[in-house]
Amino acid sequence: MEFTIKEYERYEAEEILNLYAKVGWTNYTDNPVMLENAYHNSLKILGAYKGEELLGIVRVVGDGHSIIFVQDILVLPEYQRKGIGRALLQAILDMYPNVYQKSLMTDNTEKTIRFYKSLGFEMDTDIECRAFIKVY
Repeated sequence: MEFTIKEYERYEAEEILNLYAKVGWTNYTDNPVMLENAYHNSLKILGAYKGEELLGIVRVVGDGHSIIFVQDILVLPEYQRKGIGRALLQAILDMYPNVYQKSLMTDNTEKTIRFYKSLGFEMDTDIECRAFIKVY
């Protein structure tokens, strides 16, 4: 399948909220102002496009030198398992090759574990670390 990855430059609420709704991320769709503010304050956002249609997004936060945190990576359900998520994440990793720490948090499923390990990520427990989170 052909698609293009490019910087997501202008926040379009309708297309972003549609994308998040279709993957079931209701914390974002229930808080559209928070989501828009998050986009405006992100380090880098890349979109995958088929023509003008937005198929997926990867959004990172951080300082771009010592750490990047992959906050969001999502692809429209009808386009999943076609290499789009992998291409988005690889494009971000290629943009920040010398960043010391590249982090993310995801669902604890075999599918997601395999996906991120295939891109060189390790689970915190595999490197004798422990991750902590405090949610609102």
